[in-house]
Amino acid sequence: MQPEVGAPKSQPRMASLRARLWRQIIPPIDKRSAKSFIRTNERIRAREIRVIDENGEQLGVMAPFDALKMAREKSLDLVEISPNAVPPVCKIQDYGKFLYEKDKSERAARKKQKVIVVKEVKFSVTVDEHDYQTKKNQAVRFLGEGDKVKASLRFKGRQMAHRDLGYKIINRLILDIGDAGLVEFMPRMEGTTLHAIIAPSKKLEPVVKKPATAPQATSVETPVEA
Repeated sequence: MQPEVGAPKSQPRMASLRARLWRQIIPPIDKRSAKSFIRTNERIRAREIRVIDENGEQLGVMAPFDALKMAREKSLDLVEISPNAVPPVCKIQDYGKFLYEKDKSERAARKKQKVIVVKEVKFSVTVDEHDYQTKKNQAVRFLGEGDKVKASLRFKGRQMAHRDLGYKIINRLILDIGDAGLVEFMPRMEGTTLHAIIAPSKKLEPVVKKPATAPQATSVETPVEA
């Protein structure tokens, strides 16, 4: 028998035609937000995707057109969750709920981060006993709050000839602080300033827990004048 005129095209040719039509209706993506952009529904560009349903069940590899049809039948969205996989992994789910859970997990991660604050306590070669004790107590308090301490001593003019006095003051501070802190940087000269960095002891719980406000740890120096 001769094939009928106007017989349906083969499946591969139909799939190729459907893929071309699919790519033509994809809305453009703003390149400025490409890094944080999550493809959904018609924006999914791959020819084939691995699909997971709303219950976490694997549905196998299929064209995004077919997966989106399944999602629409359930009044849900098709969300690309692993764009770098081969083929990309997409999940049938509520996109609004997905964004809410994503934002919730990111906020929880930020809360666990600790902002590293470095507070500076300044000394002088001529510091008297009362001022020394005041500054030492400040340093101990800062360490107890979970902050680092930068103990600094600046030499002026002829005081540079008596650097040993500066080392004695900073070394005394380290000994007096004792178990309240751990020395990160031993006393050392930078120009005309001698300084040391002391971190909170891991054995001690901070007296005041400060909420983190940045995704990554930063260092801030807060000088404390006499």
